[in-house]
This record gives sequence, C-alpha cells and structure tokens, in this order.
Amino acid sequence: MTKKGKTLTGAFGRPVANDLNSETAGAKGPVLMQDVHLLEKLSHFDRERIPERVVHAKGAGAYGYFEVTADVTPYTRAAFLSKVGKRTEVFARFSTVGGEKGSADAERDPRGFAVKFYTEQGNYDMVGNNTPVFFIRDPLKFPDFIHTQKRNPGTNLKDPDMFWDFLSLTPESIHQVTILFSDRGTPATYRHMNGYSSHTYRWYNAKGETFWVQYHFKTDQGIRNLTGPEAHAMCGADPDHATRDLHAAIARGEFPSWTLEMQILTPAQARDLRWDIFDITKVWPHGEVPPMTVGKLVLDRNPVNYFAEVEQAAFNPSNFVPGIGPSPDKMLQGRLFSYHDTHLHRLGGNYHLIPVNAPKAAPEASYQRDGAMRTDNGGGAGPNYWPNSFGAPAPDPAMAEPPLPIEGPAARHAYELTDDDFVQAGTLYATVMTEADRASLVANIVGHLGGAQKRLQLRQAALFLKANEDYGTRVAKGLGLDLAQVRKLAAMTQDKRVAATAS
Repeated sequence: MTKKGKTLTGAFGRPVANDLNSETAGAKGPVLMQDVHLLEKLSHFDRERIPERVVHAKGAGAYGYFEVTADVTPYTRAAFLSKVGKRTEVFARFSTVGGEKGSADAERDPRGFAVKFYTEQGNYDMVGNNTPVFFIRDPLKFPDFIHTQKRNPGTNLKDPDMFWDFLSLTPESIHQVTILFSDRGTPATYRHMNGYSSHTYRWYNAKGETFWVQYHFKTDQGIRNLTGPEAHAMCGADPDHATRDLHAAIARGEFPSWTLEMQILTPAQARDLRWDIFDITKVWPHGEVPPMTVGKLVLDRNPVNYFAEVEQAAFNPSNFVPGIGPSPDKMLQGRLFSYHDTHLHRLGGNYHLIPVNAPKAAPEASYQRDGAMRTDNGGGAGPNYWPNSFGAPAPDPAMAEPPLPIEGPAARHAYELTDDDFVQAGTLYATVMTEADRASLVANIVGHLGGAQKRLQLRQAALFLKANEDYGTRVAKGLGLDLAQVRKLAAMTQDKRVAATAS
C-alpha cells in the first residue's frame, strides 16, 4: 500500500507497480508488446475524446432545484408541478451555439439554456435558448443553416458570405438576426441572461383539457450584456469568462436563480391571436398574452467532474412527462427526432444510463436491453419483451396524452412570406430598443455584414428596410450602399424575386 492507503490499479483492478517507465527490452528499448499496462493506458487515452456536439459544443453546467410558487394544476397534471412549494432536482447547462469547444464564451451567438428536471415521473427536459425566437421555422432548413454558421468547406474559415447569403434568402430570420446583433447577442455571463423555450408546448390537465404554453426563465440577477467592443476584448482576455463566472459564483455561495413565467393560451384564444403560435420566429407579445409567475429555478451545486456531468449531459426535447407534450411547431417536431439521434451517435445507445442523464426519482423499467456500455444488470433474468405474463412492467393507459385533432392534406407546405415576418423585428427596433441600443445594433451589423459581397449587403439591407425604414436606412448608409437600390429590393415581397434581382 502507498502512504495514502490507496494503490494505483489498471481499469480492471490489477495493482500497478510502475507508472513512469514502459517495459522495454533493455534500457534502450524497444518497448515490449507484453506491457499491458502501457497498452491499456494508451488505448484509453486514444478514446478519451468523444465527438463534440454539432451545436452547443461549449458549455457550462450546474445542479440545483426548481420550486413551484403558484398553483398550475388547472393547466397541467405534471406531478412535479402539482403543488406550491414542491421542489424538484435539476441539472442545467448553458452554452454557445455555433462555436467549437475551444471557442470564446463572448462570441456573438445565441446561448443555449437547457434544464433537466429529475421528476418522479421520469426526466423532463426543457431545451431552449436565451432568445425567444429562432432563425428558421422548418427543420428541413436546419442543417443548411448550421453549415452557414460554421466554417467554409474550402478555406475552413468563418465566412460572412455564407452567413449572410443564407439569412438574406431566409426573410423569417430577420427577428432573430435583430436580437443576435443587438447587445443581447453577447450576454455578460450565463447568470445575467434569460432563458426561453422559444417553442410552444402543450400542457394538459387531469380533465384532458389542452393549453398552449411558452416558458420564460427571467434572471433574478438582472440582464447584463457586453457591447461589441467589450465582447471582442473579452474573447482575447478570457475566452472562458462565462464558464469561470458560473462556477465561481456557485462556489462562493452566490447561487444564481431565475423566475419562471409562463404564457398560457386556450386553443380558442390561440385561434384569435394574430400571430401563428407554432411559428418559432414569432413571439407572443406580453400585452396580448400576459405571463404568469409559476416557479423559481436555483443553481446551488457545481459538478465534480466536467466530462462526466457536463460534457456527457444529454438534453432531449422529446423527454416529456404526463401533463406536458409537444405542439405542431415544425421546428420542434424535427428536434424531437434529432436530439435523441445525435446523442445515440455521440454517446452511444445507452447514454440514458450515464448518471447525469439517468432518471433519479423514477428508475428505468423498459424492455430496451443490451448494447455497448450497458452498465447495469441489463434487466436481469426478466422478460425482454411485451406482452408477457410474468408480472413485468406493463403500460398504464391512464398516462395517455389526450388526443390532438389534426387535419389537412399531406404535402410539403411552404410558409407564405408576408409582412408579419417583419413586423415584430420592426417593433423591437422602434419601440423596445433605446437609441443607444439601435446605434449598437447597426454598428454590429455593419461590422459583420461589411465583410460580405455587396450583392448580399443589398439583399440583407432590403430586409432591414422592410422591418423599419430607419433601421434599413442606417444599415445601408453604414455600408455605403445605394439607398434607392435598397428601396427597390425592399418593395418586392417574395424572397425569390429579391434573390433574383440582387444576384
């Protein structure tokens, strides 16, 4: 035994006599194949890095709890929301979206905001961002969109032409682009930003009544953002500043918290709302759908091991519990498949057994067996099929989600481009932002869009002009564009016509 009372072993418990010198033929070598400790050590090292996430690659996480502060049983039968004062353990992860694992925390980028609730009915994952909307509303566009946010396949460099070519051909992106290039696109820390479900979800109560809802986690620390110059400086001064800040705040007992506000609509109210509630590029204006406060999220415990608990954390929007379900939102429907599928690729077929992902209050009782890295007893000698007559786990019809009426022809339905795609972005610019906010927004856009080809600048400036006259004019002037040409493009309402004229 060593002085500390512990002996170093290999992966299977065999004591290690020497961990500094390889076994060789003579003092000068070569190394012997029989040095099984060396081979084990090197082979494990070769496999220590799992594939990084395609998006949300860099992030930070922490444990905590969610506490219910208002009665929501009229809206949902979810057990973890069943009474005021009830607490549920959670794990939350914050991230940048487009950058690689080595990217800077202060990059201009949306921020992921994901919360895993370890409920008594299984894990429920709320997977959102720090923005209430998104760039696109059809999942068929998602791989293409992400490609444009990554690196040029020829140069392996970030490419403003790729970035703005796609966005200027995707007019519904204008709302998210306006948010991203404001200072909200560079939060000061993860603690000083809000989190949103962005998507609409379905809540249903014990009577089977349906409600459409959106989640808003409002930071109790107050909103703090970095200006463009401040963010640029922070990227060089401390690329990990937000990761460092979250860990340090919890370590010193300053536990960050968020107040959960819900927007809730009956199906009848949703039909009367001007906005398509299943279009993720739109918000529900608070003046039309006032939010109600329902709970508190508090993070009070740091992970012990980053790889085990943060890097391997897998959030999945298809992890629902009775009382909560999906909506017809097309982007959400695509994510219900894609998240689970990417976890299977990145972490393996049994990623649900990794402790951070495993249900804590409702142990798995399924017939999914075997596969790589099965770490439990694999269901023992019990049946691995259903139906069976051996008293093994059985479905419970009482847990069924109430039916949702669906109708219409099966086809590839396109959204029609209308002025609605520009109204909310224009309202955000004109009535929500201060003059300082608008100046910062325009400066940030001009600095980035200025690196793209002129035809792309014209096309994108036309979209800004459609959102708001002053908005588009200031961007056009900042880029030195012919304003008459921008106005001509803005007068066209169809994206294909804009593309053809500006190409």
